[in-house]
Parts: sequence; structure tokens; C-alpha cells
Amino acid sequence: MAHYYAGIDLGTTATKAVVFNQKGDVLHQVSREYPMYHPQPEWSTQNPQDLLTATKDCIEDILARFEVRFISFSAAMQSLILVDEQHQALTDCMIWADNRAADIADNLKQNATGQRFYDISGIPIHSFSPMTKIAWLKEHEPALLASAHKLISAKEYIWYHLTHEYTIDTTLASGTGLMDIHSLQWSEEILNYLSIQKTQLSIIVKSTHRAYCKQYGLELVSGGGDGILANLGSGAITPDKMALTIGTSGAVRVVSNQPFIDPQMRTQCYHLYGTEYLKLGAVNNGAVVLQWLKNNILESTETYQELFEKASKVPVGSEGLLFVPYILGERAPIWDAKAKGLMIGLDMQHTQGHIIRASMEGILFGLKQIAEVLVPQKEKLSNITLMVSGGFAKSNFWLQMTADIFQMKVEVSNTIESSAWGAVLLGFQSFEMEYHNDIKNEIVFYPNTQYNHVYQQGFERFKNVYKQFLNIAIT
Repeated sequence: MAHYYAGIDLGTTATKAVVFNQKGDVLHQVSREYPMYHPQPEWSTQNPQDLLTATKDCIEDILARFEVRFISFSAAMQSLILVDEQHQALTDCMIWADNRAADIADNLKQNATGQRFYDISGIPIHSFSPMTKIAWLKEHEPALLASAHKLISAKEYIWYHLTHEYTIDTTLASGTGLMDIHSLQWSEEILNYLSIQKTQLSIIVKSTHRAYCKQYGLELVSGGGDGILANLGSGAITPDKMALTIGTSGAVRVVSNQPFIDPQMRTQCYHLYGTEYLKLGAVNNGAVVLQWLKNNILESTETYQELFEKASKVPVGSEGLLFVPYILGERAPIWDAKAKGLMIGLDMQHTQGHIIRASMEGILFGLKQIAEVLVPQKEKLSNITLMVSGGFAKSNFWLQMTADIFQMKVEVSNTIESSAWGAVLLGFQSFEMEYHNDIKNEIVFYPNTQYNHVYQQGFERFKNVYKQFLNIAIT
């Protein structure tokens, strides 16, 4: 009798269910999209009911097709929902891209309290974190905050409605800015600062925690944060492998055997499992930049592949055109929610293809800037293999550009659904099932060394531009 296992990936723009066999082969996947709302400037929210409905639709689709042994979860991080005692949402879901707490975060980051909280949590003081979102509520909606029964993430909201328990795994908890990364417990010091009670938060559990879902008659496994599970799913769980993910946003992550605290507060640190942690940096501006470019600027009905074809005809370095893609503000490494996008060097020779290519190069420059922080100078990036996942891994053109800009060998795992597969791997651990995570990296891209000089010049320009324009950027 065949056994099937499902990973649910709760993303920023859609929820996706992926069915695997025990070898990690993708047998079926289904997704349900939902909108993002911007009711006020700097606000980015979603309707919690949309998320729950999408998840249930995906579950019902796969259960109608397969006898699934368990479902394990992967989820986008840094979201916040307030719920009442009847477990109904009091607020929309504030997602990672919500910048309403930018001023509060900026003020806190500049003083000793902000540094102290970073040292405790490993999470930079920035509007993306639930900690600063709660600080915003404390200032602007104190009665609502005090009356809330629970302060939870989107995954916790869905988990409760499927299992009737409020729990949060250590990977998601470590991304809130509320957990002590050293003890893996909620920080009393940070909670006291925010005037919230520990009882308003979920119970912290292991990523292998499971609960029975009566509605669907099967076991659910807690799983973890999507980026963290991408490391696990892609096999990037040793220090000589670096995971790079580009979806709506993007991230670079490396495994560490201890919490990593950057003196300049440029990086994040999450718990993986056991004594393993991830040091990482996440950017706001991943493939959402190309979506914005296609829909808002080019107003094009062409497919992304057709746009990439135009970009492929443009020389490496986009003939001097440089794009700093901070259209949603930026997280690592600059941590400036008010940062703006910049396009520099436009002239008459530039075409749509140049703008598309410069946008792709700019996204990768931002991610490479993080990689340089994560890897000590005594170690060379060229000695580390870049394990990639996310939607961009479907484009050979973009993957080769990644190898050329990073000057690293790039490997694509046999499933680009690495977050969902990582969740399933945690499910195997939870049930103490034997499994072989044999990552077959059949698709490999090697860097073209002849492009290194051009891309290094562009990268140095990229790193300096933000500092130069900081004082004159429109705010």
C-alpha cells in the first residue's frame, strides 16, 4: 500500500498543498490565492478568514485524491492577528510587509533598549516583526491590545481552527522578536515592555509537535517557518551550504550550531531544531519587484518567461543601468522600512530588456550583500554551494545569473517545493519514521568567471548607492 504525505505552505499570496511520496517526489499540488490589502499608507494586511478558507480548500482537494498519512505545515513568518475569547479575529492579519510601526521601530533601534532586545531575540528592531507591531498597538490601540485573548500568527489562527489548541513551534516563535533565542522561551523582559501577558501568547512547542484534526480525521504536524524549512527541504543543513530563496520576498540562510548575534544588528537568528540554528537575512523585495514591474510599470500581458527572454539579450551588467529594488522598504541588511527604490544610469540606449535585467540583478545584489555578512571574511563564498528554491528556480536564465553574481556553484534540489518538503521531513521525525532525504541536485549552474569583474563593479555601486541617496530620498 502506497503512503502519501502532504505539506501545506501558507504563503504571502497563496496557500499551497503539495503531496509527496516517501522519496520526496511531488505527486500533486494545488494552491488557492488571496488578496493583500493596503487600507492605509504603509499598511499591508490580509483577511484571516481568506487564509483559513484557502487552507481548508487545499486540504479537501488533496484528501479527495490521496490517502494522506499526515499533513505538516510551513508558513510565512512575522504575521500578527488579535483574537477574542470566542477565537474570532479582532483585527486583520498584519503581515511582514506591514510598515505602520516604522517610526516606533526606528526610535527603539536607536537606543540601548533596542540593542538589548536584539541581543535577547536575535531579531532586528524593524516594523516587520510582531514585537514592533504590538508596540504600535500599545501606542495606538491600547484598549484593543489589553482586551485581546490571544496575539497570534496566521499559522496559529489556522492551527487553532483545525486542532482547537494554541501552540507555536520554536521556528515561528523565534521570528516574533518576543522569544529569547538563547532559552527558547518567551522573554519576560520584552513582554513587560509591551505590557502583554504570557497567557496572551501560544505555548511554545517543538516543530515535530502534532495534534489530531477531528474535522479531517488525521494527524497534523506543527512544522515551521517557510524559509527555515526551505533549508531543511533543500538539504542546506551544513555550514558549507547556503540556502537562497526567492519568492515574493527573498532570503539567504546558513546553519549555525549556536545563536548568531550580529554586532551591527543586520541579521536574524532563528531556531531550527535541537541545537541547530539558522543565521539569515531576509529581503522584502524578491519576485514582487518583477510583478510590480510587469503590472504597474510595463503594463505588460507577456509572461515572465517572455520578459526574461528580453532581458537575456541585454549584456551582463545591463550596460550601466543599476536598480536598487527597495520598493517595499527593506529589511536586511539596511533595515530601513522607509527605503525607496532607485534606478540609476538611464540613457537613450536602454530598453525594456535593460530595465528587466537590471531589476533581476538588483534583487540578487541585495541578497549577495546579506551573504557577505553571514560568511566570515576568512571564508570564501566561492567555497560554499548555493542551494536555491522558490519560484525563481524555474528559470534557468535567472539561476545562471545567480551563479554569475554570487560567483558560487548553484544547485537546484530535486523538488523546488523545498519548504513543503521540509515540513514533511519534520513529520517523518515526529512519527519516528525512517526516511532518506537524498537530495538529487541534478540541475547545477557554475559561475562564468569572465563576468565577475562587471558584476563586482555593479555590486560595489549597489552597496554605496543607498548611503549616498539616503539624505535626499523622498520620504
